[in-house]
Amino acid sequence: MTPREVIQAIKQPTGDIGAVFYFHPATLDRGKELGLDGFRFYFLGRGGVLGDVEPGVVQSAFGYFNPDLLAKMWNTGKERVSPRDAARAYIACCHDVGRSKLADVDGLDAYVEAATAVIDAVDGGALALFAGVRAEPVPDDTAGAAIHQAMVLRELRGSAHLAAIAAVGLSTRVAHAIKRPDDLAMFGYEEPPAITDDDRAALERAEAITDDILEPAFAVLSGGQGDALVAGTNAMHTALTG
Repeated sequence: MTPREVIQAIKQPTGDIGAVFYFHPATLDRGKELGLDGFRFYFLGRGGVLGDVEPGVVQSAFGYFNPDLLAKMWNTGKERVSPRDAARAYIACCHDVGRSKLADVDGLDAYVEAATAVIDAVDGGALALFAGVRAEPVPDDTAGAAIHQAMVLRELRGSAHLAAIAAVGLSTRVAHAIKRPDDLAMFGYEEPPAITDDDRAALERAEAITDDILEPAFAVLSGGQGDALVAGTNAMHTALTG
C-alpha cells in the first residue's frame, strides 16, 4: 500500500478508536470521582495536555465548538481539577478501556511499532494538540500502548485537518456544519451557518491538504509496517465497536 492508501484506510476507524473512551461509562465514573461531569471531563481531559491556559488557546487547538460553550466548560472545570491532572486521568481512562477490550487482539505489537514510527516522524509544527498528546508517556503493556497510539494518531489527523481548514479559508464552524449537521447543538450553536457550494468545495480541498500534511510521516513505513498498521487498526475497531 502507498502511504496515501494507508492514511485513507485508517482514517475513519482511527477516529472511532481514539474517541471510544471519551464518554465510556468507566470514564464518566472517573470524572464524577473528580467532581466533573462528562462534558467538563472531556474538555479538561482532552485539552489539559496544553496546560493551564486561557480558553482561547484550547479553542485554537479544538476548533468547531462555540467559543462561549468551550470557555464555560473549561473555566468551570479547572476550578475543580487542574487541567494537567485532568488530562492524566482522562488518558488513563483511555488505557483502561483498551486493556479491557484489546488484551486478546492479535497483531497489536506490530501495530504499536508502526504507529510509533509515524508519530515519531511528525515534525509537529502547527499541530499543538497532537504535540501535547504525543508528549504523554506511552504505557508499557501492548493493549494500553495500542489504544494510546491510536488516540495520538486521531489527534494527529485532527490537528492537521484544522490547519488545512485554515489554509482554505473556512471557519471551523462552517466546516463542522458541513460534516456533522446534526451535531451543531451539542457543539453550542443554536442555528446553522449559511453554507455555499464554494464552502463544500473548500472542505474537499482541506481533506486533500490534510493527507498532504500527513503523507511524509506515513512515508517512513515499510510495506509490511503499513499493512500491520491497517490490520491492527481494523482489528481494534472490531474489538472496540463491533
